Amino acid sequence: MRPSLAALIALALATAGGARAAPAAGLPAAVYTDPAPDPAHPARMAVLHIPSGGVAINGVAYLAAGAGEHPTVVICHGLPGNEKNLDLAQAIRRAGWNAVTFNYRGSWGSPGTFRFGQNIEDAGAVLAYLAVPANAAALGVNPGKIVIMGHSMGGWVAVTAAAHHPELAGLVTFSAADMARAAGAPASARVQIMAGNMEALAGVTAQSMADEVVTGAGPLPFSKAAASLVSTPYLALTSDDGLAGETDALVRAIRARGGGKVETGHVATDHGWNDHRIALEGLVLNWLAGLN
Repeated sequence: MRPSLAALIALALATAGGARAAPAAGLPAAVYTDPAPDPAHPARMAVLHIPSGGVAINGVAYLAAGAGEHPTVVICHGLPGNEKNLDLAQAIRRAGWNAVTFNYRGSWGSPGTFRFGQNIEDAGAVLAYLAVPANAAALGVNPGKIVIMGHSMGGWVAVTAAAHHPELAGLVTFSAADMARAAGAPASARVQIMAGNMEALAGVTAQSMADEVVTGAGPLPFSKAAASLVSTPYLALTSDDGLAGETDALVRAIRARGGGKVETGHVATDHGWNDHRIALEGLVLNWLAGLN
């Protein structure tokens, strides 16, 4: 039987805090051990060019060792994407899953201009790309077992995309930011927020981002996604970043509609989980291992 999420959090916190917790107690081996090499079917990386909105956004697939198809996690980064959670992608691959990362249009070298409303479309384009039989075969992706995951703004992207893709095997968010709430902030506050999140984004100013978050993200709050996530397995992780209430409200809304596939966990760390990366990896990998 898989340990409870509360027990896994306690273990992860003890490990992150320097205690010599026994790995066998529940911390997945993939967090701290490389898998045995498979010379015939080695782990590898693939550069992706994914059609979306008339351009090809860039991505990287961390592909697991072993023959045949592998379950796959699509990781959505935040705003602007300085933290891409590639350590988590590597841990996911060590656990036998593929991990696909990508950059939204107009971010980090992907062509086009950055727009909040386009981020959801880009996530959908990645899912569509992986569903193409030729692409799935080339990458060793099991199209029937894809999980979407997001951090910060990427949590909003993942939640909204999952609501439109009931075929997904699961949803994971950590320190998710409901961008529709940012859209409701006073104009001056929106400009101030966006002024600190413009690096590596193309075609924007702080003012244009402050304006576009209203039209691009405002109509898509977490609450609108709840009804479509009732049957989706969901791991909702929060931290001490002031955003936990947004995820908590989504979880309550899903459960109020009869959703019984939500697991939650809260860890006392910052928005980027900077001092609890191993804890994060352990929680995510244990949850993935429990998916049917």
